[in-house]
Amino acid sequence: MSSSLALADFSTCEISDALLKLGVPHGGHIPDLARFSPTPSSDTAPPRLCGPAYTVRMVLVSDTDAPRLQGHFVDCIPDGSVAFIAAPSNAQSAVWGGLMTLGALARGCRGTVVYGRARDLSEHRSLGYPLFALGTSTVGQAPFTRASEVQVPVIVNVTESGLPQVEVRPGDLLVGDEDGVVCVPRELEGEVVERAKRGREVDARCAEDIKKGVGVAESFRRHRGTKL
Repeated sequence: MSSSLALADFSTCEISDALLKLGVPHGGHIPDLARFSPTPSSDTAPPRLCGPAYTVRMVLVSDTDAPRLQGHFVDCIPDGSVAFIAAPSNAQSAVWGGLMTLGALARGCRGTVVYGRARDLSEHRSLGYPLFALGTSTVGQAPFTRASEVQVPVIVNVTESGLPQVEVRPGDLLVGDEDGVVCVPRELEGEVVERAKRGREVDARCAEDIKKGVGVAESFRRHRGTKL
């Protein structure tokens, strides 16, 4: 296997496995996100989204104590980044739409991950723009939510059960594909790549044995050192 593999060469599942081995309890997984754009063709899957996070914290308009952002957050997106929009958990309006995608493309943004709702799906898809979100809404952002801060750490998946909450910091690596979205702490990128390479090699050996009829349990015992 080539030694020049980068994070984008690995699936989100391979990356999560690597992060778990490195002691990250949630495996980087940001639950419930789905890819809404682009849609796969009959014979190819859209390319994997990968890039450093540009974070945006949204609040409800009724939250008058939260900081107020000057200008539009899209106009500040750094070239080559992935916009990560953290909406309030109870917001039912969309916080990302078609005009924002046009602005993001003009800034060189690689794609957007919305921990909340988006709209104008046909517009994103017509542009082939990578977009992941929790869901959709026909209702736009105003007058329900507003951007409060950019390039600050945001915490998502704040629940009482399931996987632990995930902190997404500016510059952390976001990777998205058909299985979902993972966040890789920037300081772990090199270790994740090495662990993912080893995991891929182990899984390839397991697959060969399983195809030969060895069985899943025995192949796992041989190559993973585990029992079902």
